[in-house]
Amino acid sequence: MRAWPGLLIALVLCTPALAGSAMDQRIMDLRDQGRLFPDKILVQLLALQAQVRAEPPRTQAELLAQISAARMLLNQYEAALATADQVVAYGKSLGDDVIVAKGLLAKARVSIAREDSETGYRQALEAEQLALRGDDRSALAQAEIAVGAASTGQGLFTTALERLQRAVDRARQVDDDPMLLFNALRSICRLYVQIKERDKAYATLDELTAIAEKQRLPTQMALQKISEHTVASAFGHPERALRAQLDSLALQRKLGARRMLGSTLNNLADAYLKRRDYPQAAAYAGEALQTTQGLDETDSDATARVNLGHAYLGMGRIAEGRKNFEAGLKWFEDAGNKPGLQEVLLEYGQALEAAGDMAGAVRAYHRERAIYNELFETKRQKALLELQERNETDKKQRQIALLESENHNHLLMQRIWWLLAAVLALVSVVVGLLYRKIRLANARLASKNLELKALSTLDPLTGLYNRRHFQDCMAGLAPGERRGQAGGAPDGDMVGALFLLDVDHFKHVNDTYGHAAGDVVLKMVARQLRAVMRESDLVVRWGGEEFLAYVPALPRQRIDEVARSILLGISSQAVCHQDRQLSVRVSIGYAPFPLAPAGEPLGWERVINLADMALYLAKTQGRNRAYGVRGFAQRQPIPVEEVEQDLERAWRAGQVDLQLVLGDSAYAQECA
Repeated sequence: MRAWPGLLIALVLCTPALAGSAMDQRIMDLRDQGRLFPDKILVQLLALQAQVRAEPPRTQAELLAQISAARMLLNQYEAALATADQVVAYGKSLGDDVIVAKGLLAKARVSIAREDSETGYRQALEAEQLALRGDDRSALAQAEIAVGAASTGQGLFTTALERLQRAVDRARQVDDDPMLLFNALRSICRLYVQIKERDKAYATLDELTAIAEKQRLPTQMALQKISEHTVASAFGHPERALRAQLDSLALQRKLGARRMLGSTLNNLADAYLKRRDYPQAAAYAGEALQTTQGLDETDSDATARVNLGHAYLGMGRIAEGRKNFEAGLKWFEDAGNKPGLQEVLLEYGQALEAAGDMAGAVRAYHRERAIYNELFETKRQKALLELQERNETDKKQRQIALLESENHNHLLMQRIWWLLAAVLALVSVVVGLLYRKIRLANARLASKNLELKALSTLDPLTGLYNRRHFQDCMAGLAPGERRGQAGGAPDGDMVGALFLLDVDHFKHVNDTYGHAAGDVVLKMVARQLRAVMRESDLVVRWGGEEFLAYVPALPRQRIDEVARSILLGISSQAVCHQDRQLSVRVSIGYAPFPLAPAGEPLGWERVINLADMALYLAKTQGRNRAYGVRGFAQRQPIPVEEVEQDLERAWRAGQVDLQLVLGDSAYAQECA
């Protein structure tokens, strides 16, 4: 597992520049060393508080801002936030917009470090407006770096690119701060990596290297190596990435930058894991654990545990590997870091699968799937709530406008009655127009409500129905549709079927070509499913890269043909993205529905669970294939729970019949 050296290194190191007094220069020098030695620098910054009281207000504010930054690097988030609030209050008491901007930037750093990019974005945006009003180029450039970083955290890459390009341009106009341009370039270099702009990333890296070689600041030299590793590893130059990491490690050891060593050692462990050099990976992960002892670096400890567990599994030391992996997972669970927990669980499952522990891998994949679906549902609910809020706001504004209009016209009508009875015809016309306006407003409101209802049942990316709509449909089935026949019904009877499919190697597509390519793949799969399935069939985006198709009625012997049609229909389509052709394959698990082992009908949730287990069997047996549950053995009742826990074992024990359909071929075979 890779350890990132902090989302906002640039923000921490580069606050609005100081110029003028010896105290200003002293604070700047300490700021530049803060990333390497935050604990020592915090002590020196606190010692300056008594001396700085005779300095100008902006110098005093800058000292507090740097104290907040050092505390944040030491994971003292509450103390960092309290110090930032002091800066904001001080600036407001003086009416100094630039000082308030410094305090808001300090708060934005804490918010983004806590992965609250939305709050950080609002704080940085307000700081940008204040810095613009205060006509401070350095503060403005720093605010734009912060807005860019927060936008990146929300996936708003177009906004992030625009702000970071402006930050670089403004930083080039500032001559008295050697770190401002360097950190603006580091921020945009990281963004180029994320949006897969290879040439621009390398060009920016070349400029960073030239600055570091010219100025020879220890912080710049260390951070340049980190940027070189990030760019080289992202664009397929593993040897250069490894050399950069080893150079960075040697430099950090020479400088005694103990707090940076943990992430660097973890990244080296990750690099050797990718090379499958498990002993070397274990050595670096173990050293990372030793290095961070006594430091408040629990996230680095967790990463080291995960890397150590991965290395042990690769060496066949299963018990030690599982123990360390679980210790790392516990930190992510305790910290409430669900995206990080999902990523580690996926890595855990892959490592267990490579080590031959298929049962453990399936459990890890199930845990990862549950978290993925939870995060996916949270995002969907948030989008719906935001749309509802917008519609409610529009409705209230229309009501206010209508009330104001009604009040105005009521007064007008009273005056007309008192002045001239002859203008009753004109009043009637006005009332008619108002009535028409109300009807039009109500019609628009009804249209908005219909739009909201449609949005709540459709997936915005693919246009397919979502899980909620499927659940509503299944809840509305007639009682006769819920009852199944025994597993031994004749082949010619009409049944329904549920097909659960998952895009193979989808994470690799996202990591290699970007999320835009992943969206294109998902749209293609949705399009092919519509082409293969009938109009009466229900096709659903189940979550992430998973899809579900429900066929209400077809001859039992045609279920396997549908699975084959899905496999071949999707694999026959190449996805074009940025002059590249991507081949796409899926794995499928399916089962008839209704399904009634021993005459006891199963609910649709249980049938989907069986299809999910069949899907995992398809994944572990080579992907690009489908496994279907044909039925259960009739000789004696079989607990369905046993089959759900381990479908492969139940199949090999003769408790359940499976059908295998291979992709990219024209035949099916029974599992025997």
